[in-house]
Amino acid sequence: MYRWETVQAVTGQRVFGIVRSTSPDEAVSAAEAVLDAGLRAVEVALTTPRALTAIARLTEQHPQAIVGAGTVLDAAAARAAVENGARFLVAPNLNPEVIRAGHRYGVPVFPGVSTPSEIMRALEEGADAVKIFPVSELSPSWLRDLRVALPQLPAIPTGGVTIDTAPEWIAAGAVACGMGSALTSGGAQAAGERVAKLLDTLAQAR
Repeated sequence: MYRWETVQAVTGQRVFGIVRSTSPDEAVSAAEAVLDAGLRAVEVALTTPRALTAIARLTEQHPQAIVGAGTVLDAAAARAAVENGARFLVAPNLNPEVIRAGHRYGVPVFPGVSTPSEIMRALEEGADAVKIFPVSELSPSWLRDLRVALPQLPAIPTGGVTIDTAPEWIAAGAVACGMGSALTSGGAQAAGERVAKLLDTLAQAR
């Protein structure tokens, strides 16, 4: 799968799950809850103990899912994640070495940015999309205004997106939203219900 095809797969539903757990077993369970509910893409944060084990298990047991790695801070972590099956990389910051490492192995990278200057630098470094992070203090109108100047911006708001605000971010021009505990918490049944409701809502957001 080419990088652009992976980006389309990750953003096709306009949302992907973010799993940050205390063990690989919990990470796998949380990811499976949203995948079984119909979500196609999920990111496992490398802050999870033995996160690479969780990524490897998920890619083996769910070959149709698009499993990525999050909190990828350097090139070594990027390579290790790809070697364990990660198909996209996400970072909370902008490190050109992570972008280059991901691209070296054919994997798209979404670095974290929070200002117009960081956004432009990320795009110039070859970012496949940019993770706007955190958005807890921002609003969808901020993104809408920003896209007046940068209409080509492939933005993925993350860090504060809720079930209620996700459609607003999509309507403002985001290509997808990254969602963590707001989507994955509360056990398999609760997470599954939220995923089903959100996917239906996002399908009508634009």
